[in-house]
Order: sequence, then structure tokens, then C-alpha cells
Amino acid sequence: MRRRQFTVRLLGIGAAGLSASAKAALGESEAASGIRAALERGAEAAVSLLGRPDGFLGNPKVRIPLPGALASVAKLLKATGQGQKVEDLVTAMNRAAEAAVPKAKTLLVQAAKSMSVEDALKIVRGPDDAVTQFFARKTREPLGVQFLPIVAHATERVSLADKYNALAAKGAKFGLVKAEDANLNQYVTGKALDGLYLMIGEEERKIRRDPIGTGSEILKKVFGR
Repeated sequence: MRRRQFTVRLLGIGAAGLSASAKAALGESEAASGIRAALERGAEAAVSLLGRPDGFLGNPKVRIPLPGALASVAKLLKATGQGQKVEDLVTAMNRAAEAAVPKAKTLLVQAAKSMSVEDALKIVRGPDDAVTQFFARKTREPLGVQFLPIVAHATERVSLADKYNALAAKGAKFGLVKAEDANLNQYVTGKALDGLYLMIGEEERKIRRDPIGTGSEILKKVFGR
């Protein structure tokens, strides 16, 4: 009984906010089910938001820019009348990320479903980015492997790699471009994953703020006050 009450407190649910029957019903296992449901819902929502036209390009929170050094070079190119080439480059980078993200849904949902009670309680006890940490730890490496060929295919279709390499070469002449920024597909893949985890975190926070609005009984029971 003490463990059940401990779980309720960890979830931020005060005793006054639950009926006696609800307190009795909400054990660690059910609490973990609520966390799994929240993560699964958040992951699906994030993929839906990002894996569509303008999912990255039209969202300033996740829009993929040129690396800092290349952004400086881009200003020089714009000043010489080559601004459209720079815009085409940024657009294609974001389109590549939008094409890759839908492939993440299956792996993310599997990670949420396989979460242990211990994992769930760590998320509740953890910092604001606990959800991001969980998904990154469980899925970043395999998703990177899945994303990379998709990104590469998208960039090849618009000759993006050539554009990027040409821009990077110009930057290298001024010592502005680092080696890790010169690998276009790796850069876009990493930024796509960063954006995905960011949006998952935002969706999870929405659920915590308004569990009743989800329409899910288990989420209302776990996160409701």
C-alpha cells in the first residue's frame, strides 16, 4: 500500500484530488500504463506534426538552419545575388527531414509500449526533459540509421549535396566550416531527430497540463488533479 501511495505522490496527484476508489485502483502498474499511453500519444502527435509538408520548414521551433558558420557564408552569397540558392538549400534540407520523420512512428510506439514500471517512474521523477531523454536513449541510434538513407535520397533528388558541398567549400576558404558540419546528410539527420524529440516533449507537457482534454480515462486518472 505504501508503494501505491508513493506512486500517486510522484505523479503529482494529491490525496484530496482522488476518491478512495480511485486511490485503491491506481497502482504502480496502472500508473506505468498511463505514462506509456502519454508517450505513445505524444510520439504519434509529434510524427504527425513534423512528417508533412512544412512540418519542419514552417515551424520556427524545429526549422533546420544552415550550421552557424555556413550561415555567415550564406550572408555573403546573398550579398552577391545568390540568395535564392541559399533559400533552396535550406528548403531542401527541411524537406528531407519531413520525408524521414514518418519512419520513426513504429519504433517510437514500440519504445513506449515496452517501457517498464521503473522507466515510467524515472520519467515522473525526472526533469522536464525526461521524456526526451527516454526516447533519445531508446531510439536515437536506430532512428539515425533509418533516417540517414531517407535523407540522402531526398538530398540527391534535388542535388542538395552538391549545393551544400559547394557552400561549405566557400566557407572552408575562410576557416568558417568545421569538419562535422561538412557532412550534409549527418547534419540533417541529427537536426531531424532533435526536432522530433523536442516536439514529443511538447506533446507530453500538453497532456500533463490538460489530461481531461485527451479523452483518455487512464491519462485522466494518472495526470488529473
